[in-house]
Amino acid sequence: MSEQQTIQWFPGHMAKTEKQIEKNLKLVDAVVEILDARIPVSSRNPVLNRLVGAKPRVLLMNKSDLADPRQTSRWIDFYRSQRCEAVAADCRSGKNLHLLLPRVEAVLSDKISSWREKGMAGRKIRMMAVGIPNVGKSSLINRLAGGSRAAVENRPGVTRASQWFSVGKNFELLDTPGVLWPKFSDPGVGEHLAFTGAVRDDIFDVELLACRLLETLRDDYPDALKSRYKLEETDLSGRDGSAVLELVGRKRGMLAGGGSVDTERAAHMLLEEFRSAKIGRITLERADAE
Repeated sequence: MSEQQTIQWFPGHMAKTEKQIEKNLKLVDAVVEILDARIPVSSRNPVLNRLVGAKPRVLLMNKSDLADPRQTSRWIDFYRSQRCEAVAADCRSGKNLHLLLPRVEAVLSDKISSWREKGMAGRKIRMMAVGIPNVGKSSLINRLAGGSRAAVENRPGVTRASQWFSVGKNFELLDTPGVLWPKFSDPGVGEHLAFTGAVRDDIFDVELLACRLLETLRDDYPDALKSRYKLEETDLSGRDGSAVLELVGRKRGMLAGGGSVDTERAAHMLLEEFRSAKIGRITLERADAE
């Protein structure tokens, strides 16, 4: 078993972001909390529960095109059992995003009825988008606003300031910088964030991370792993992540001098293929385990 890495990352702007969210919550009617469908637990910042409080909220399970659809369905059932609205979508392609705004209207139905009684039927619904870095807020806004109006880049921490965007005829959406908690009490949370690219690749040992990912896939998605890298059952049984990484690198012809495997190159390849779902649609956190 490869050793877990403890990843701690709390840039100075994160504390400022928390203050911004607290201030801006007074301006909105509902919160759209975006999470990564592959890691529904690790991609939710526990600080947000304290900040958002009783404000109406809808969970947007982004990157569902990369996640195991069976697990995504189970997660939505789990959230509903907790009386929490959730939508599974892909912000880059726009798939299922049409479900989001009606769901927001549903959680605000009492408030909307009150506006109508007060002669405010045309009042726009104001929403705030929140979530950890690199979870897809900018892609969401670009889709909803009908163009590339927010900075989108596949690395954490791109959004730095709060901005308002008009969405359709009846909605306004407030973007906020991504917020991450100061410390990961569970090393597994940090690893899952690193697997999916939510934290920068230069703050951890990429080979150790790849070994940990391989051990997870060996246990939970062995068939996907064997299919992608042409492995046999005997290649996985009883082998730790480092041994499997050697095999994967050799299968791909990633050899260094003297015929040894370039495991660093193999590690980068593995992480890229996991993040782009080339290994398969994989969810690392299961609803039934929660």
